Amino acid sequence: MKAASQSAVFGRRKEPHTVIIARGNEIRHFTVRPWVAAAAGSALAAVAISYLLATSYLVLRDDLIGAATARQARMQHAYEDRISALRAQVDRITSRQLLDQQLMETKVSELLERQSQLSQRNGRLGPILDKAQASEVTEPVSDGKAADERADISVPTGQPLAYAAADAAAVRPFSFWSTRSAEPDSESRADRADKLFVAINKSLRSIEDDQVERIDALADNAYQTAGAITDALENAGLPVSADFGKSGVGGPLVPLDNPMAFDSKVKELDEALDTLDRLKKEARKLPLANPAAGRSISSTFGVRTDPLIGTPALHSGMDFRAPYGSPARATAAGTVIKAGWNGGYGRMVEIDHGGGFTTRYAHLSKILVAPDQQIAVGDEIGEVGSSGRSTGPHLHYEVRRDGEAVDPLRFIKTGKKLGQYL
Repeated sequence: MKAASQSAVFGRRKEPHTVIIARGNEIRHFTVRPWVAAAAGSALAAVAISYLLATSYLVLRDDLIGAATARQARMQHAYEDRISALRAQVDRITSRQLLDQQLMETKVSELLERQSQLSQRNGRLGPILDKAQASEVTEPVSDGKAADERADISVPTGQPLAYAAADAAAVRPFSFWSTRSAEPDSESRADRADKLFVAINKSLRSIEDDQVERIDALADNAYQTAGAITDALENAGLPVSADFGKSGVGGPLVPLDNPMAFDSKVKELDEALDTLDRLKKEARKLPLANPAAGRSISSTFGVRTDPLIGTPALHSGMDFRAPYGSPARATAAGTVIKAGWNGGYGRMVEIDHGGGFTTRYAHLSKILVAPDQQIAVGDEIGEVGSSGRSTGPHLHYEVRRDGEAVDPLRFIKTGKKLGQYL
């Protein structure tokens, strides 16, 4: 029995839950299945959760929006600060580049001005150096080099130094996108430009100093040469009309950096060359050459025993031993005033050199010039012979000052001393 009852229990069918709704005569029923109940519960739960979430969002939205706005404001301020810093850096670099450019333009202007001064100096030095070369005045050389190799004090031509400096030191145009590297590069270029300007300034200063030093050397050499000529002429008792070395000296102190210093140096050199030229012209008018170079002297000026009668007599000139036909040459430039037979002189040529000086060439075998003919120093005016009162072929040579005979040997010795200057 027990087994049968259990079988009945387990065999009983479970009926689903039914909902019955009665309204008047109408009766309705619904069968509620488990999955439908579960679905309805899930929907209600989802709706409740959505409602809760929406309510929470609406409550917290203002806080989220405020936080997002504050974050955006902070980011905007940070960007604005960064942009301000970059603009300040750009302005600083731009200002520095403008300052560097102004400094470079100033330095370039100074170099152009100095180069212009050097060019003007070169223009002034050209005629002076030509004059010095014509006067055979050179700079004293102590290192064995030729003087003309060291006397080149002109300014090099071609591209101006200042333009080359400006090209080498030009500031590169500024770019906003090169902010990070512009400042160090500008510093390095500025340093290189400063070094270049310093080197060019030193070079120009060296040229200027070299010009002044060599002008001084040329002026000193001119004064020394003029002094040597003056001393030689004065020691020989010959006239010197130049007042060289006889006047006092003085004047204000002019520093070498003063632009007037160069002008004064050039003026001094010009005056020294003028003095030297004047002395050389006066010296060349004097009969200082040898009429029979290389020939020995057979009789000097002064009292001697007359070769024909053997009694003491005044010899108004000096005799040079030379064979027939040897050339007799003029000892200075002048004008022939006599050319022909002249008593005991035989065939004679007399030349007027100006300043009261005349020379005579006697006992010639042949005369090669004519009266009023212009003669240069060294010109052959005749040939040696033995015409007139003579015992054999020789050249009788006289120097007269204002018609009075003077010792020719004094002139010849002076001419030897001055040969290197004249």
